[in-house]
Amino acid sequence: MRAVIAFLLVALALSGCNTAPPEPIRGSLTYGRVVHVPARAGYTVKHEFPDKFGYRVYERYVVQPDGTLKLISRRTGSDYWHFPRMKW
Repeated sequence: MRAVIAFLLVALALSGCNTAPPEPIRGSLTYGRVVHVPARAGYTVKHEFPDKFGYRVYERYVVQPDGTLKLISRRTGSDYWHFPRMKW
C-alpha cells in the first residue's frame, strides 16, 4: 500500500512538469521572425534582455542543422537592476 501511495505522489508531482519548449516573447531573438546564424549545428546562443516589467530575461537557443535558431530555455531574474548591464 505504501508503494502505491508513493508512486501516486511521484506521478502527481511529475504531471505538473511542462516539457513543451517556451514560446518567443517580445524581445526574443526569434519573436515574429526566423533568424539564421552562421554557426555549426548544436551551437548554443545566449541572449538576455529586459522584459516590459523591467525584469531580466535570460534565453538560450540552439542552432538547428539548417542554421535557424530554436528557443530551448528561458529564465527570468527577480529584478533588472540587480543584474549586470548588457555588454554590446
